[in-house]
Amino acid sequence: MDAVTRQRDYYESTAEQYDTMHVGAEEHGCALALMSFAIRSLGIRSVLDVGAGTGQALLTLKKAHPDVRLVGIDPVKGMREQGYRKGLRPDELIEGDAQSLNFQDGAFDLVCAFGVLHHVPNPRTAVGEMLRVAKRSIFISDANNFGQGSAPVRFAKQALRSLRLWGLADFIKTRGKGYTISEGDGLAYSYSIFDDYPQISIACREVRLFAMTPSGPNLYRTCGQVAVLGIKN
Repeated sequence: MDAVTRQRDYYESTAEQYDTMHVGAEEHGCALALMSFAIRSLGIRSVLDVGAGTGQALLTLKKAHPDVRLVGIDPVKGMREQGYRKGLRPDELIEGDAQSLNFQDGAFDLVCAFGVLHHVPNPRTAVGEMLRVAKRSIFISDANNFGQGSAPVRFAKQALRSLRLWGLADFIKTRGKGYTISEGDGLAYSYSIFDDYPQISIACREVRLFAMTPSGPNLYRTCGQVAVLGIKN
């Protein structure tokens, strides 16, 4: 079974319990509140949520911003059906792939993703698609694996990255698969939002970073979950 099929099977099998399994993910709630503030401050009128899952973020945004057009995409039918049971319409939560967004350039004022990119085999492609479809801004909240773990573990990972050996280390750690599988997170890849920061900074005139978990002043070195707000215009 290939990685994509295995990943989607995991979400199909856990769709009914997904919200309960992730109820304690406070960093996502913090990120959503931060993005909600950005929607108001930037005058955003349309939002695309990439990897919307059961639509929990969409439902929260609908209450806070009833006049904003909201659309979410997710490739897993079972996850979308959970969203419909919670009140989302089929045109609000649709089938879609983060690595190939079926929308025109600049179709949405803001494009966002919460905890999605560490499940994507080619996150750079997904970020490029988000930037293409976003007219004004993108918002991403996701992992920084180089800021996770104890101080010695973080130092070792950061050293391997600086020596350009992280890819080899991850290959050995995952026994050549390139991903790990856990009961709580399914199939996940080693990911850092800082790997995609250069791509975002080139496309956006302004980029802001926010710590979603406790950290020191250097988010790359100390924060395991980081949010990025990129403002294009």
